[in-house]
Order: sequence, then C-alpha cells, then structure tokens
Amino acid sequence: MNDFDSAMRDAVPGDAAAIANIYGHYVLATTVSMEFEPVDAAEMAGRIAEVQAAGLPWIVLVEDGQVAGYAYASKWRARPGYRDAVEASVYLAPALRGGGRGARLYRVLIERLRGRFHTVIGGIALPNPASVALHERLGFRKVAHFEEVGHKFGQRIDVGYWQRMLDE
Repeated sequence: MNDFDSAMRDAVPGDAAAIANIYGHYVLATTVSMEFEPVDAAEMAGRIAEVQAAGLPWIVLVEDGQVAGYAYASKWRARPGYRDAVEASVYLAPALRGGGRGARLYRVLIERLRGRFHTVIGGIALPNPASVALHERLGFRKVAHFEEVGHKFGQRIDVGYWQRMLDE
C-alpha cells in the first residue's frame, strides 16, 4: 500500500465542511459544476449520506490530517434497468491538482466499484483537457458529446461523457 492509499478512507459526517469547501471552489470559479451557489456543510453531509445509503462509495483523501480531495459514485439513472451503471465524480483541493492525486482517488473508486457494477461513466464540462486526459489515462473512452446543454458565467457549455467497463 502506498502513502496515498493509506490516506484514503470512507467519508464521515465530520468531513462535510471540508468537502463543501473544496466543492465550493469549483462551483464559484469553474464550469466543472453547473451549480451556481456553494453548498454548506449540512447540505453536503446530506449528499454524502444519500450516496452512502444507496450502498455507493464516497472516499476522501486525507493529507496532513486534512481532507485534500474526494471521489464518489452515484446512480447513473433512477430506473432499475440502469442499476449496473454508475457515474463517478472526483474533486481535489485546487492547489493539489496535477500531482497524481486525482488519478489515485479515481483508481481506488474504480476498485471499490469493480465486481458490483458493469460500467462507470464520467461527465466532463468542456473544454477541460486535464479531466479528459485523466479519464483517458484511466481507460475511459469518449462515448457522447452534448452541445450547449449547460449555461454558466454567460456562456453555453458542452458536456462530454466518458465510459469505462469495469470488467476490462
């Protein structure tokens, strides 16, 4: 086990404020999230609880005693015929991007999903070359591109979807 693996664990309610803080950056400063207002710790705790209550993983990366990033899976669609597909999300504290932590978080998440689900899907607001590169480095392939389905900061946003089969 490497240092990053030993610093990863399941999220607990006490992580909600740190997770909300990380996510808040992406809400306020990027088109990665289509939310317009940051969520508070209580809302984030509810989101974490909902994911975990569905039997899905929500993992945090802890460095120097602080939550430095997180990854989770959510249901792809509500209908029962989609039960073997999940959507993945990975977020890092902005200052920690680009050092391989996101890939390590994603790999741990994929391993937690393997054997339980058939496929994992990653949605990416475009352009986002770093996220595209991360997904493709981890074996995802682009399967869809929706033009101008999002709107934020006065601009229309395309969204692409990358998919990886978990039994490969």
